[in-house]
Amino acid sequence: MTALHTAIAILVVVLLILVPKVEPVIALVIGSLYLGIATGLGFEGTIDTIVDGFGDIMAEVGLLIGFGVLLGSLLNSMGALQKLVEKLMRVLGPGKLPYALAGALSAVFPSIYVDVQLVLAAPLAKSAAPRMGRYGLPMMGGALSAGILVGYVFVVPGLGTLAVAGLLHVPLSTMLVYGFVLGPLAALLTTFLYGRLLRLGLWNADTDEVPDNEDVRDELADVTGAVMAPEDEQPGARRPLPPLYLSLLPIVVPLLLIATGAIADAAGVESDLLAFLGNPAFALFAGLVGAYALAKRVLTNERVDQAVTEGFHSTGQILLVTGVGGSLGAVIGKTGLDKVLSGIFSADAGMSTVVTILLVWLVAALLHLAIGSIGVAAIAAAGIIAPIMGDLAVPPAVLALAIGSGSLFALQVNSNFFWMFQPLLGVTTRGALKALTFVTAMASVVSLVLVIAVSFVV
Repeated sequence: MTALHTAIAILVVVLLILVPKVEPVIALVIGSLYLGIATGLGFEGTIDTIVDGFGDIMAEVGLLIGFGVLLGSLLNSMGALQKLVEKLMRVLGPGKLPYALAGALSAVFPSIYVDVQLVLAAPLAKSAAPRMGRYGLPMMGGALSAGILVGYVFVVPGLGTLAVAGLLHVPLSTMLVYGFVLGPLAALLTTFLYGRLLRLGLWNADTDEVPDNEDVRDELADVTGAVMAPEDEQPGARRPLPPLYLSLLPIVVPLLLIATGAIADAAGVESDLLAFLGNPAFALFAGLVGAYALAKRVLTNERVDQAVTEGFHSTGQILLVTGVGGSLGAVIGKTGLDKVLSGIFSADAGMSTVVTILLVWLVAALLHLAIGSIGVAAIAAAGIIAPIMGDLAVPPAVLALAIGSGSLFALQVNSNFFWMFQPLLGVTTRGALKALTFVTAMASVVSLVLVIAVSFVV
């Protein structure tokens, strides 16, 4: 009966999000309440478990998410992403631009919220497309899709990455090492394969593209709070904005600190100073302080305050969804379902590592198809897997990567990202299905192959 009640709870969560459009936070709490009471935890026991689960995951990733979102908001306010894309256009030319865009978005900018990345990068990508020939627009759209969303689920400090790593208790330094290699590689391979398919006739400009609409960018910028002005017209700038290398330091330095800590730990070096500097919370805080100081130098106080306020606004929603995802996982852990699932997933049941990875990937993929949110699907999948993780013959980092890979699968019409992507890139619904839905399905499968490959060497 435990498995049945868990299935009902997950179905309730999915239906509440899909049909009456209930907020994921409320839906996840309702599902957790039902599961706890239905499986005999009692009213008080259920509430206590929900609260404890929320607190546990906040202790793991609360500060990391908060610092990461604020850092991304400040970088956005200084136009870091626009400057990078414009620099890539000038240096590389149109032929290599899709690969550079996919690599940069997946490796450098996961700290910026995905909707904001889209609004910032899409007009730049669209303006470069005519110089790339017949398939310029879909190629740039595919690179944009792969880069932004792969970075979100694989690369530190992507919010999906932080949440899943916290739920599965994977050290952030470990996620950084694996994700920083696997994420950009998956984005680049996906972009390459998509380009080959375009040449085989996948794209039809007559049915997949729409006439240009210059007003769309401004409308969607208002929705996301993104800064769309060119570098020399940035609102709120009181001095010339910093050069590109300086704008990127607040995100590069934390990554280097975390990587240094991971390398020192792997090499067996015992140093309190290295452990302190390589601690993810300190590293992201150092990046946040650097970004804040830089923003205070080049922007007006009002614009800095606006950027911080926007960051706080986003942080609250993300922390709540992540926290109640931890609550659902805690309730599942108390119901005894972990014993049922561990019997299915464990190596003792004759299940190989590859099959385990495939099942974990499938759980996340199905949740994403149903819910329409990569982040919520990843968090829900991690909440389901976390209680049985100790019984699996697969390292937690590989499980986290498998969840990220599955949650990418086929972003489509039940996602607000889909409906932002379509007008910003100037494509029809059919075109968005090809340049976004199909590309994320490809990225999911490509990254799954890479995750399986990683499992053989971990």
